[in-house]
Amino acid sequence: MILVAADLGASKGRVWLPGEERSSGRIFEGKVETIYEMSGNITPSSMNKTNTTIVCYAPTMITTNGIWQGDNPLDYSLPLFILQLTLVVVTTRILVFMLKPLRQPRVIAEILGGVILGPSLLGQNTTFATTIFPIRSVMVLETMANIGLLYFLFLVGVEMDIAVIRRTGRKAISIAIGGMILPFTIGCGFSLIRTKVVEHADGRRPNGIIVLFLGVALAVTAFPVLARILAELKLLNTELGRVAMSSAIINDICAWILLALAIALAENDTTTFTSLWVILSSVGFVAFCIFVVRPGILWMIRRTPEGESFSDFYICLILTGVMISGFVTDAIGTHSVFGAFVFGLIIPNGPLGVALVEKLEDFVSGLLLPLFFAISGLKTNLTSIDDPGIWVRLVILIGFACLGKVFGTAVVAYFYDMGMREGITLGLLMNTKGLVEMIILNVGRDQKVLDDESFALMVVSAVLMTGVITPIVTMIYRPARRFIPYKRRTIQRSKPDAELRLLTCIHTPRNVPTIINLLEATHPSKKSPICVYVLHLVELTGRASAMLIVHSTRKSGRPALNRTQAQSDHIINAFENYEQHATYVSVQPLTAISPYSSMHEDVCNLAEDKRAAFIIIPFHKQQTVDGGMEAANPALRMVNQNVLANAPCSVGILVDRGLSGATRLAANQATHHVIVLFFGGPDDREALAYAWRMSEHPGIGITVMRFIPGEDVAGTAVVEPSRELTVVTDADREDQYDEEYLSEFRTTTAGDESIIFAEVVVNNGEDTVAAIRSIDTIHDLFIVGRGQGMISPLTAGLTDWSECPELGAIGDLLASSDFAATVSVLVVQQYVGLGPHLEELNTPESPRAEHQLDEHFNQRQQPPLPPRGQNMYSP
Repeated sequence: MILVAADLGASKGRVWLPGEERSSGRIFEGKVETIYEMSGNITPSSMNKTNTTIVCYAPTMITTNGIWQGDNPLDYSLPLFILQLTLVVVTTRILVFMLKPLRQPRVIAEILGGVILGPSLLGQNTTFATTIFPIRSVMVLETMANIGLLYFLFLVGVEMDIAVIRRTGRKAISIAIGGMILPFTIGCGFSLIRTKVVEHADGRRPNGIIVLFLGVALAVTAFPVLARILAELKLLNTELGRVAMSSAIINDICAWILLALAIALAENDTTTFTSLWVILSSVGFVAFCIFVVRPGILWMIRRTPEGESFSDFYICLILTGVMISGFVTDAIGTHSVFGAFVFGLIIPNGPLGVALVEKLEDFVSGLLLPLFFAISGLKTNLTSIDDPGIWVRLVILIGFACLGKVFGTAVVAYFYDMGMREGITLGLLMNTKGLVEMIILNVGRDQKVLDDESFALMVVSAVLMTGVITPIVTMIYRPARRFIPYKRRTIQRSKPDAELRLLTCIHTPRNVPTIINLLEATHPSKKSPICVYVLHLVELTGRASAMLIVHSTRKSGRPALNRTQAQSDHIINAFENYEQHATYVSVQPLTAISPYSSMHEDVCNLAEDKRAAFIIIPFHKQQTVDGGMEAANPALRMVNQNVLANAPCSVGILVDRGLSGATRLAANQATHHVIVLFFGGPDDREALAYAWRMSEHPGIGITVMRFIPGEDVAGTAVVEPSRELTVVTDADREDQYDEEYLSEFRTTTAGDESIIFAEVVVNNGEDTVAAIRSIDTIHDLFIVGRGQGMISPLTAGLTDWSECPELGAIGDLLASSDFAATVSVLVVQQYVGLGPHLEELNTPESPRAEHQLDEHFNQRQQPPLPPRGQNMYSP
């Protein structure tokens, strides 16, 4: 049996080894006197006179023999740990789900989960506390939590780009320091007023150390949590977001330095020379990592051929190095996480960092890291705060700390010509707390710098300060967006001698070749150049690696930081290469980071801001090797549907099956055969307008196939008597627009041999399908209208077995797995979102429509789309 003198939550204690003598096999908890009666090998002289709880550990009681032999699994350490881990993860995930509508970061849920499981709530039940979280389990639980913390901070170091700090300039540095001074001072003042001097085995803990701990805890800004909040608010890639992120990185570095200093002073009570040795040893460790370890890692990278994965030996060596670094820094007197963080910082950006992040991040941040926050919550006993006046002082502390950081940040921001509202918002964002503060508080508690009451107060302050940021920023900071009315929201209405603005959305590099060929086929010319906004859509997952996409790292020649950024770099490089080799094309790369549920907002906002006439989005299904179609990501279907419903301009969904192979379509070289299926309606007119523009390309042939109802066509749709006249009138008007536009098209292109116009008479949906299936296989691209709002007897019955209604009846038929497996399809929806009283605007030839359009934009007070927040995209 092993006896450990342990305080609840303390990680250090004295160990007695009373020989081989064992008790009856039950793990026992009790006071000194009780244990003394149980174990005769322990003499009273060996016992320290203390009220510390004594815990017996039986090394053989790791795994149970089974409930059928009468064993209780909760008496054994492994089953108990598995139950605790499951309980922590499940509680955390439930809270994450509950707090998601409030847009709270995950760290809030993790801390609250620990508080709920701890002595503040469920721990009030003695049976629950002694059964699920007994004192004897603390050592195992806290050890695993610290291992998770060790590797998580290693990953934070890997993903943090030191070059960003060098590029931030004086503005971010000044804002970071300005935002730290006042909260640090307020924390120091609070500690001097609030401090109860903690009795220690070696004497009284100096007030100066308590001042340092509380000051650092209030001054710190959580870099990963801030990134998540900025992304949720769609501010990550705005100027405000970039300044906030740069300042947070600098703040983080300063916090680590101050934390290392605080630990060095806290762990050494004898002389100041000991603390000096600790600091010098830490500096020596950092120098050793930079000048010895980093060259060794660079040698590993050079030994691995480009494009190949790193050997398991190298990966295991680095992961072992994390442990060794933690051991060394713990041995010299600083915290083990300091060594892991420094070890992560020296890992060069590139494939090695990507491999390490992919192997570790989900397991560490999803499973082990919540244990650390749970431990912090288990140590937080809100019932220990029995004085109501303390809660008043807590509110005052939070208020002054927040206001201090806001004031300091806003003053510095004002000197850099930032607006007062931006300065206040920046100050609020810099109040974000998270992992680093919890580390500071836990170290302070373990070192007896903070008592239980102070620890609980600071944990509550961290939760409240971080929790109120998102709602307050949402209320006070609504960036003014300039809604410039523009008429050219469709290709049909775009002037043939003006610039055409297109927005292309990319999910993966696989979408790139066909979209580039489609852009080239759009025929950019001196008379009508093309401006392309390339938007790489990235899912916001909460992982830091998904947020750290900085195109400047690519431009400076640095390798990608992670796989997501590497994909972004490949996409941007491909389009920039296209821009260099094409003429009359300008490309602007952008990145949007959003959850799939709101990704369409970024697309629509960008189209509105850039005054795009056409949005191209990839279909959610991709072609497989055998020619079939499978969903690459079902969530992308929801994104496409939302874009179609909210777009401020025309939209085209591209079903990508390749466009003339993998080679890029160069002017006057390759030949494309494009076919337009025309049934009538605004969407089909938009499809014809796009093909009309393509027809000007010398390497493209256009076939327009118009479907005409035959004599045996089924009757028109049945409508209510009161609506019959209106419906007929609308249908007649659409037919008139179709005839006028087709007549203009045929007249203008009459002498062009590359354009073929054919009319096919069909009577029903079956005839339509048969006619489409009989089309020659020489075509490379189908362009069809979505047919939104159009009820045609020519497509009757086709929607009954439709897999993807967002493509319309004909688009869904062409995109199905059993049809034309080698032909890409572009399904077009024309923008008609001006209301029923402006239906005549569908034709550009109507002078009255132009007048009504101008009146509509002059009189409207709100944009056609509801406010959707700030764009999240960066050049």
